[in-house]
Amino acid sequence: MPRLADHEQRRRQIAEAVWRIASARGLEDVSLRKVAAEAGVSLRLVQYYFGTRNDLLLGALEILNKVAEEHTRAEVGPEADATPRQVLRTMLVGMLPLDDERRTRYLVYLAYFVRSLTDPDLAAAFSAAPPELERLTADLLAWGQQRGEVAPDLDLLPEAELLLSSVDGLQTSLILGQRTPEAVFALIDHQLGRLFSLANVAT
Repeated sequence: MPRLADHEQRRRQIAEAVWRIASARGLEDVSLRKVAAEAGVSLRLVQYYFGTRNDLLLGALEILNKVAEEHTRAEVGPEADATPRQVLRTMLVGMLPLDDERRTRYLVYLAYFVRSLTDPDLAAAFSAAPPELERLTADLLAWGQQRGEVAPDLDLLPEAELLLSSVDGLQTSLILGQRTPEAVFALIDHQLGRLFSLANVAT
């Protein structure tokens, strides 16, 4: 009997084939047969693990979200003497499409976003996704408050949402070549300087 790990590996292998097709040609070009060929497996195996095309798209998105969350949490694994600002900066920079893997991931998310505008099931999947990044970012800001580095009256969750929205826009500008990585780093540092500055404490 195949082990659970084998099943997860197969599902990941098939999902990665979906991502490659979606990042290069969009979700409209994703079919069970093309995914099977891209993954180097049989059509029957794709159907066994995911069923219909719609189930395949939803399943590949769920796996993508899980992989992205795992990568983000790995980035946040700080050294013993790292400050909240350093940990948060590492996380935010890790979200940027600076290598092939992260660029592909970002393009796949764009493909899913465009498709979700006309696909109620995908739109529901996006809406139902828990705001893990927002909570994690807010937790890091709360850590900064505990250390006296972030203003005690800062409303953490809205600030976390604004910060992540800014990084979303910076991802796009990098993909389009509108900003260099160095310029993006400087903007992230500017935002973090604002959040981690005691000059923001109301007097």
